[in-house]
Amino acid sequence: MRVIELGGVGPIPFTCQLLADLGADIIRIDRPPGYDGGAPIEARYNITNRGRRSAAFDLKNPAAVEAILDLVRDADVLVEGFRPGVTERLGLGPDRCLEVNPRLVYGRMTGWGQSGPMSNAPGHDINYIALTGVLHAIGSTDGPPVPPLNLAGDLGGGSLYLAFGIVAALLERHTSGEGQVIDAAMVDGSASLMTLYYGFHAAGYWKDRRASNRLDSGAPFYNTYETADGRWLAIGSNETRFWRNTLRLLGIDEADMPDQHDRSQWPAMHERLAAAVRTKTRDEWCALADGEEVCFAPVMSLAEAPDHPHLKARGTFLSVDGVVQPAPAPRFSRTPGAIARPPAEPGEHTDEVLADWGFSAERLADLRAHGAIS
Repeated sequence: MRVIELGGVGPIPFTCQLLADLGADIIRIDRPPGYDGGAPIEARYNITNRGRRSAAFDLKNPAAVEAILDLVRDADVLVEGFRPGVTERLGLGPDRCLEVNPRLVYGRMTGWGQSGPMSNAPGHDINYIALTGVLHAIGSTDGPPVPPLNLAGDLGGGSLYLAFGIVAALLERHTSGEGQVIDAAMVDGSASLMTLYYGFHAAGYWKDRRASNRLDSGAPFYNTYETADGRWLAIGSNETRFWRNTLRLLGIDEADMPDQHDRSQWPAMHERLAAAVRTKTRDEWCALADGEEVCFAPVMSLAEAPDHPHLKARGTFLSVDGVVQPAPAPRFSRTPGAIARPPAEPGEHTDEVLADWGFSAERLADLRAHGAIS
């Protein structure tokens, strides 16, 4: 699959990383040198840009727009993450692109969506998940809501839904022969991620208060506990058999504990478990839990996680160009994913990419002379 990525930051690069890891041939259209955007780090550390080549175009230059439309004619997918109306003003909107290539899948990523009263408002992950109930649900009982990095809005509710939509649209194209436009909004995706909890809430099972429920740190059997060495242990013993095994491992007599699901006793039960866990180090508890049918896991830092024996055995992390990073996922039995190349410097492959897509040396020289490419 040939994909054109109108370069941006956040969810668009991660969407295209996922597609590139699984074999898509992606051209990332970067802005000319001097553009101030993204994190101020070397290109090789921008690992969501891995697996694809970069060409630098000045999208405000009409000659650059015409060149990109020539690329669109032979593309399967175009992905963009501008505010609504921006690509239309540039001359690269879905109507124009589908006119030159009716089979094109045009993926659009925004925070608020292509329509609605807030569609043109600025925002970031924290704003999108605030609107959908995600942010309200995460944090301690009496503390403020805690942003879950930018996992629920940008990446979970944005990138994954756009990647899924692209694959679905490509599959549908086999039947219809036609492309279409995907409106992937982070408010929609993050709301979708909360489907389980909206069902629980409607049933009266989920309290609309942080840290008061089974999966939000309210329950003592699904929580994190500090160990003797100041590290943390994650316990997820939801099922009764695992809860009983956990109590036994911690040296707590089940007969001395209230019923596992007695919410009125959860604070006291939490304190009982916290006191027990503080008697040993994190690694001592993990050694004791090995093979004992308890849902224990050490809380690993970013520095520690790649060296965990299980993750090393599965190859969950790889080192590319000296940068440790997550490996492609998910896994396929016959057509495994791979990291095709480290992240490129913006515009590193402009001439190579355009030549591969049929641009002559004369056309490249003309585009450069007109300031369309750098």
